[in-house]
Amino acid sequence: MSEHAFVVGLTGGIGSGKSAAADFFAELGVAVVDTDRIAHALTAPGGGAMAAIRGAFGSGVVAEDGSLNRPAMRMLAFEDPDVRKRLEGILHPMIREESDRQCQGAQTPYVVLVVPLLIESGSYRGRVQRLCVVDCPEEVQVERVVSRSGLEASQVRAIMAVQARRGDRLAAADDVVDNSGDLSQLREQVAGLHHRYLALAAQLEGV
Repeated sequence: MSEHAFVVGLTGGIGSGKSAAADFFAELGVAVVDTDRIAHALTAPGGGAMAAIRGAFGSGVVAEDGSLNRPAMRMLAFEDPDVRKRLEGILHPMIREESDRQCQGAQTPYVVLVVPLLIESGSYRGRVQRLCVVDCPEEVQVERVVSRSGLEASQVRAIMAVQARRGDRLAAADDVVDNSGDLSQLREQVAGLHHRYLALAAQLEGV
């Protein structure tokens, strides 16, 4: 992309539906850079972060196939906030470098950068021209995650507790997608935003 690349940051709490929204943007031909997917690749067998993670936390957080043992890592991180900070210290620079590379290499008028903790990570806010938040009531978030993951409601609420508050996300948003309805309503909102972002990207290119 040119140096005037228009990057839309897409975020939302767990269970909000940001992945579904990202899929709809992709269906419209938009380049989507998903930091979660990058993180999964970095922590897959032979992933670029695994040697540093093993060195920092020991082989107890490494699965038999050489990937990150997520349940073991999650347990460590919930018990000790410093563990989470150390893990983020390993992963975040790698994720940022790879997401920047993918954004710059995209060939579409704008890019959607999916960052689950975008509000919490101040550095990402300066990398996007527009911030889009996928939102739904917190009870809906809990119901969705429980039904798809098998986690207990209390576990889902514990995850939500370390994420930004709903009100903080909404206050930071340039655009809000209301995903309290069904997927057809979500698709319709994404289509509307797509036209808006194409227009904004064209304006930016003309500057």
